[in-house]
Amino acid sequence: MPHSRLHIKPIRCRYGKRRAFTLIEIVLVLGIILVITAMTAPSFFRQMKEAELPNSARQLRSLVTLVRANAAFDGMRYRIRFPEDDEEDPLGGDRQPLIEREDDPIEEPDTFNLVTAPWAVGRTILGDVWCAEVWLERPTIERMQDRRDTIRDAMEEALEDFSVERPPLVIEPDGSSDWASMILIKSPRDIGPDEFENYPRIELIMDGATGLAWLQRPFYDEELDLFEEKNWPAVLRQDFLDPRVLGEDDVLELRDFSVR
Repeated sequence: MPHSRLHIKPIRCRYGKRRAFTLIEIVLVLGIILVITAMTAPSFFRQMKEAELPNSARQLRSLVTLVRANAAFDGMRYRIRFPEDDEEDPLGGDRQPLIEREDDPIEEPDTFNLVTAPWAVGRTILGDVWCAEVWLERPTIERMQDRRDTIRDAMEEALEDFSVERPPLVIEPDGSSDWASMILIKSPRDIGPDEFENYPRIELIMDGATGLAWLQRPFYDEELDLFEEKNWPAVLRQDFLDPRVLGEDDVLELRDFSVR
């Protein structure tokens, strides 16, 4: 039987010609991108600046929670404070919180050393934000009504090495502490307490026993009057940064929500 021959024709791949981009098209696309960027960049950076205060408050709350966890884990006392005059933070500025630990409570009680672990050093406070005041007490209507002189005079006797405006917060080995309020403000550093109300502020309020913490904007005068009239506590127990004025129904709704 004659052998049949199988003829295989080579397959040729044919590609269509591709049209390249011209220089004019590339320049046009880049120009459009630059125009869009120029239009959106100012709004983007403005939003970034406006977010510095709430983001700083949130990061500070996270740091306080981390310090409490480390105090309980190590079984040692920690301290959170802000730089005094002419003192630098680990980043070379004067805005970031300092985390310190009582390393030898037997031989050197009440001697706190700076913690330089990565978790304790970082850019917690952003931009022009700084901690203007620290209150080591449960918030009250009287304090929020700005009767500083009487309250600060009572605190001065308990403070020796630190300014009365920003005393250190000590975290005990079980993670507990005093109640604390840290008032963050976005303003120049050279303003006085009488000018604080002219700048955006957020108050970080922490329950020292439970470690729960809330971010709260300053109350308006009419809100403080309402709280005082109803004998309500000055802590909403939830984050509240809404600029709208609270009425009685609003407060009751917020409190009911926080209980649930």
